[in-house]
Amino acid sequence: MQEESAFKAILITRGRRSGTEHAVWLRAVYYNGKIYFSRRNADSDWLKNAKAAPQVKVVFEGKEYDGMASLVTDTKLAEKISELKYPGEERAHEARIVVEVEINNTEYKK
Repeated sequence: MQEESAFKAILITRGRRSGTEHAVWLRAVYYNGKIYFSRRNADSDWLKNAKAAPQVKVVFEGKEYDGMASLVTDTKLAEKISELKYPGEERAHEARIVVEVEINNTEYKK
């Protein structure tokens, strides 16, 4: 995967009420060895799930990785992720809620 690039990935979270896995396709950003996902607002289920149960899985390029999710509080980093996610687009300048996923394993899991 190329550094500072946007790509499609599946984020798998554990339901905050049901406890079952939920998978969603999202546009992700790879930056400084971590994977980032973002939203304009906090009302998405995947975001609520990741906040409640930060152990997540990320699937891309046919491989599944375990990771730990956390909210990004650094506004400069959040702005950088938006710029990388939406290069040249107006929405790159919108305030977003950004989730950082630090991958725990680098080996193919599935």
